Amino acid sequence: MIQVKDLKKVYSGVIVVNIPGLEIKQGESIGLVGNNGAGKTTLFRMILDLIRPESGQVLSKGEPVAGGESWKNYTASYLDEGFLIDYLTPEEYFYFIGGLHQQTRAHVDDFLAGYADFFNGEILKRGKYIRDLSKGNQTKVGIASCMLQNPEILMLDEPFANIDPTTQFRLKNMIKEVIKKGVTTLVSSHDLNHVTDVCDRILLMEKGKIIKDIATNSSTLSELEQYFAIGQTAAPAGLIIDKEENH
Repeated sequence: MIQVKDLKKVYSGVIVVNIPGLEIKQGESIGLVGNNGAGKTTLFRMILDLIRPESGQVLSKGEPVAGGESWKNYTASYLDEGFLIDYLTPEEYFYFIGGLHQQTRAHVDDFLAGYADFFNGEILKRGKYIRDLSKGNQTKVGIASCMLQNPEILMLDEPFANIDPTTQFRLKNMIKEVIKKGVTTLVSSHDLNHVTDVCDRILLMEKGKIIKDIATNSSTLSELEQYFAIGQTAAPAGLIIDKEENH
């Protein structure tokens, strides 16, 4: 469903993303992990055509995302609060997003009613603009707006950051339900426990490269914890493998 071919991004003479090839099949759930500066968000932004690579391309359903429009109709993403319209109330924002997808206000209201536990009484009917919400509540608005779109591809960058443990648990269940419906899901996160619990496939990035690409299993979390505990330059011999062994 998503193909990355010879993708390279350079900032100030430094290669920050260098991915010769990557294929994400329809319905796969992908966890993207790595330290700050590994290139995770840059990769997300190129998949969403927010920035352009120096070379290579990203294809969605076989068509280049760069300059394209069709992929936007079935792709929903939340990267950070900067992508929200902060001078709207949450209700106004949800109605706006719903309107873009030909959804009536009644449909949006019905959808939001199912998110009462996730919102925990802190989002709707509070008389606040999005800019006045906490970062955690802004994240809730962004994630819910993605779900509202009924996407075929869902991309979330650090969705577990800034939200309380109860909401993290609810969010994990929400993502799992979306995955069960066959939505292709990409989650970038520093929370190894959550991402390995939610995703069936893990991509580990280091210095712009994907150095590990495996199907999640019972030992994946402990392997990743060991890798990050001892440092990137001293990874266990068995950890870094050629991705073609698994895909």
